[in-house]
Amino acid sequence: MLAICCSSLLLVSMDNTIVNVALPAIRTSFDASLAGLQWTVDAYVLVLASLLMLAGSTGDRIGRKRTFLIGLTVFTLASAGCSLAPSLGWLIAARMLQAVGGSMLNPVAMSIITNVFTDARERAQAIGVWGAVVGLSLALGPIVGGALTESVGWRAIFLVNVPLGAAALLLASRYVPDSRAARPRRVDPVGQVLVAVTLVALVDAIITAPEQGWGSLRVLCSLAVAAAALAALLVYEPRCSEPLIDLRFFRSAPFSGATVTAVIAFSAFSLFLFVNTLYLQDVRGFSALEAGLATLPLAVASMACSPLSGRIVSRSGPRGVLVVSGIALAAAGLLLTGLTGRTPLLLLLGAYTVFGIGFGLVNAPITNAAVSGMPLAQAGVAAAVASTSRQVGQSLGVAVGGAVIGSAVVGTAAAGSALGPTTPFAPAAWWLVVGCGLAVTALGLVTSGRWAQASAERVRAALDPVAEVRA
Repeated sequence: MLAICCSSLLLVSMDNTIVNVALPAIRTSFDASLAGLQWTVDAYVLVLASLLMLAGSTGDRIGRKRTFLIGLTVFTLASAGCSLAPSLGWLIAARMLQAVGGSMLNPVAMSIITNVFTDARERAQAIGVWGAVVGLSLALGPIVGGALTESVGWRAIFLVNVPLGAAALLLASRYVPDSRAARPRRVDPVGQVLVAVTLVALVDAIITAPEQGWGSLRVLCSLAVAAAALAALLVYEPRCSEPLIDLRFFRSAPFSGATVTAVIAFSAFSLFLFVNTLYLQDVRGFSALEAGLATLPLAVASMACSPLSGRIVSRSGPRGVLVVSGIALAAAGLLLTGLTGRTPLLLLLGAYTVFGIGFGLVNAPITNAAVSGMPLAQAGVAAAVASTSRQVGQSLGVAVGGAVIGSAVVGTAAAGSALGPTTPFAPAAWWLVVGCGLAVTALGLVTSGRWAQASAERVRAALDPVAEVRA
């Protein structure tokens, strides 16, 4: 069961990053702009982020196995559609449909794991395995994408999902146990729309700003819409009898800390990959395969550290893991602040390794903090909030990465020239990674003390008073 659930995570998470290394090939195939490349990545991530909480509560309501199987079917069919896309617009549309299916997999799979592994120690170890797959899928994406893009073509990165998805569907239908919440929650369409509008408007503003300027009408309107939708969400949800997002969750310091940490860490990760892909191929002249292989140290370090993180969290809690993770992320960004076309390859590989260590350590404490303090009846929603935070972070990282680079890098590469060999490449992006790492460290220290655990217990009692009486 754990292997099947993790296989769905492998598919969905790898599709977040497998596209990055193929972006130059997609740009050439469709004559795409920088904004078009950003939307190729962010259309998928934004739909995931917008629907994850709905999918989590849907699984709690109609059955987690049924939701899981529907998600696998939609994801597999949409992957075939991506591989056949005749234009960039069709590719982006198929990516959005892919994300609809993907949104039904990760939070539901985590909810299944949470309900099967009821012992706290076993759950933390299972989440460590889950975190290892997160690190594996996100880090291996560029390698697999580079190999497929160079040997077969960029369409193969989507086509490979079809047989894998079909196999996972057959296995899940036989081996995954079914479960649902004892008291299902209703759909909250207003909250769902407000979440989607907030995310899409904010990312649109960040992506559009480098080309049209922060003072342009479109950017200002997008920012205003995002702010208005967020304000409406904060006003409406506490008044809704069964909200999409129960804002009481955020009174738990560990839960809030895990949510913010996920946004920050995954912003750093997606920014790192997006900027790094353009650097390796457009500035260093690496092929897609070479660019993917260059990130192998990141993949290996992430795979090694994720299960280790789960074991440490199960024994001694999340504080030490988060502190070390944040320091490693910041150190990796600091190593690249002087990045130029002549930066030694050994320094690059060292920075990728350090970043992989930091990223591999951060997943288990995020997921464990999100679900361990919540009643089992709301495990799907809690897991969905954690997954949503990751996707929000990834979408923001891509948007900010493109904004930092600007259209000049892609335009220069498309014209057949390169940046000067001693010209610093996107130093602001790497300083942002440094800031993200320091923020992860600070949050790990602040949200893992005794008062933080006491806040989690108060929230648990408020959400499930019957269980509190039984205890």
